[in-house]
Formats: sequence, structure tokens, C-alpha cells
Amino acid sequence: MTWSTSDIPDLTGKRVVLTGVTGGLGLATALELARHGADLVVTARDDAKGDDAVAQISSDTPGTSIDVVALDLASLADARRAGAEVAKTYDRIDVLINNAGIMVPPKTYTVDGIELQIGTNHLGHFAWTAELWPVLRASDARVVTVSSMAHASVKGIDLRSLTREGSPRRYRRWTSYGESKLANLVFAVELDRRVKAAGSGVVSVAAHPGYASTNLTKTGPTVGGLSLPGIAMHQITKVIAQSATAGSWPLLMAATDPTLTGGEYVGPANLAGARGRPKLVGMTRTARDEALATALWAASEDAIGVAFPV
Repeated sequence: MTWSTSDIPDLTGKRVVLTGVTGGLGLATALELARHGADLVVTARDDAKGDDAVAQISSDTPGTSIDVVALDLASLADARRAGAEVAKTYDRIDVLINNAGIMVPPKTYTVDGIELQIGTNHLGHFAWTAELWPVLRASDARVVTVSSMAHASVKGIDLRSLTREGSPRRYRRWTSYGESKLANLVFAVELDRRVKAAGSGVVSVAAHPGYASTNLTKTGPTVGGLSLPGIAMHQITKVIAQSATAGSWPLLMAATDPTLTGGEYVGPANLAGARGRPKLVGMTRTARDEALATALWAASEDAIGVAFPV
């Protein structure tokens, strides 16, 4: 049976926390969740863009309960602050969707001196989720981690990139992006292993949007200023990719399908995962590598300076 948004159950009374709501997948996902009655807690790095997103959601679904939390995932201190703030404010989180990210910028670093893509896409979310963990665990929450088809483009993760010293290899933006999205998927699978071993009711699921037209293809390549390759990629993507709305479907299925029990990966069904209705999809052997997962978890704890015990 083909999944559609009509399969999303009534979410009235359910609280969904979602990172990166100011456009693209995040906004499309938030809009659909609101239409099904969810109470939303969303994050934004830019206050004005956050206000615009709230206005769009409120206009589309009047009466939706929606709170905005400032969050800069490129700062570990801010990720921890925001996570602690949310954990203190809310006694229950039914669904957490870790969606925000950055894609193929020129060589750039977070405020902590870590390569921007692994630092934002993986480490920022790792720190944020660690702070939320007491509430997630108590709520038997569902945690959705957004990965990418690009996870299959790399054969491993250079864990040196999670340190201030960094990797001595030459920076290649697509390799670093692929590794950051592999890290997202490895984290989701490892979290599933750990919660099941602990007997927890938390469900960890991963999703990817296929080839979707979002602002990622513009904001990442143009970090530090406009670039012709970045402009070209964004324009091409707008023509040939599926919409952000269609790209949000795997995230929505991962977040709401009651048959998912943890460890699954959801993505588009057609064109080798590039587009179409969502379904359960496969992942690389590397993404399931338990030794890599253990090493990544430990390196991530070292990087954020906080233990994340499940």
C-alpha cells in the first residue's frame, strides 16, 4: 500500500519538536503536522525567519500551538543551551525531528573550530539530543534523524573531523557532506540499538528526502558569499528535483507511522530513491557497522564534552 499524508493519524495533544523550520523540508513538515493537530516546538537560527515560518503555519492552520526556540547548531554551547531550555520548559516530547543542516559549503568552521558540516549536521544535533534525552526517555518519544542518499557516497567517517585539530586530508565538500549524513544515519541506528538494549520505549527512525528542491542547495554553497557553482546548482535543482513538500513525506512517515518499531530508514520509492512516495529503504553496510557506531558515539561525546548515556 502506498503511503500518503492521509495516513497520518490525528496528532491532537501530541507535541513535536522540529529543528530547522524556516524553509524547505522543515517548513513543509511543520505545516503538515499542524494540519493533523500537533502542537509544535520549532527551532530557528534567524529570529526574523522563525517569525515568518510561524506566520505561515498560523495562517495555514489557525489555532495551532507553536513555540519557537532559538538554536544555532553550529555552536555546541548554543545547542546545549537550547536543548536544556526545551527540556526544562516541556515535560513531554512525543516526536523529535532532527532536520536542520547545511550542505556543501566552502571550507568553513563552527564557532568551536570544527568543520562546519559534521559540526552542524551531526555534532550539533548530538549535543541538542543529549540535553533533551531525559524528557525523550520519559516520554517514550520517537526520534527521527534526517540523513541523505549522500550517505552512500562515502565508505566511512574520518573521526578526526570531529576535533578542533581536524583531519589533515584535503577538504572536499561533497565528501564531508556525505560523511556528515552517514554520521546522522549511524547515530539513528546506534540509538535504536541502545534504547532496545536498555529496554526503553524510545523509537529511533531515520529518513531521507530524496532529491528535493530546498534552500540547502543555495545556503550551503554560498556561505561566505555568492558563488557561480552554488547559484547554478540551486537553479538546476529547482528544475529537476521534487518539491520540498514531496521531500517531507519520508520525514512525516518516519515521524507518525505507528507500525515502525525502530531502526528503519524511510525514503522515496522511485528513481533509486530520488523521488516519489515514501517507503522503507535500505542503507549501506557501513551505516550498520557497530564498531563505527561505537567509535562515533565516543568521539561525539568527547567533542561535546558531555556523556550521552542511553
